[in-house]
Amino acid sequence: MKTRLCFVCLGNICRSPMAAGVFRHLAQQAGLADSFHVESAGLGSWHVGEPPDARAVRTARARGVILDGVARQFTAGDFERFDLVLALDEDIHDGLLRLARTPAERNKVKFLRDYDPQAGADKDVPDPYYSDQRAFDRTYELVERSCRGLLESLQS
Repeated sequence: MKTRLCFVCLGNICRSPMAAGVFRHLAQQAGLADSFHVESAGLGSWHVGEPPDARAVRTARARGVILDGVARQFTAGDFERFDLVLALDEDIHDGLLRLARTPAERNKVKFLRDYDPQAGADKDVPDPYYSDQRAFDRTYELVERSCRGLLESLQS
């Protein structure tokens, strides 16, 4: 039985596809690719059908990670499809909780940085969309560290 994960950010072109790609890559390296079904989505609809942002693709590719797929919007019905819904920041987390219809669905919502051993009280992965390459590199670092912690958590 595969564990079904969905990483969620605002538009589904930067942070969440990066997180999905990094998690798949780490699971593959650990020989666990067949243990997970991984997707990403955005709360907003304005990028639906678009590929990941070229800067996110370049940042991931430089580290051996492939980003693919197209943006889609997360809906309330998606809670039925996933075991764990990982929010990339507080606004996304709050939006997902508003979409959830039951306590069981709300319990599926976690911050990705809940799995980052260095996160402390800061649970946000900053959105690099309106920034420079350094912001994309920083986002990647936070995502990778969090995804490593997530994979370890799911293995235990």
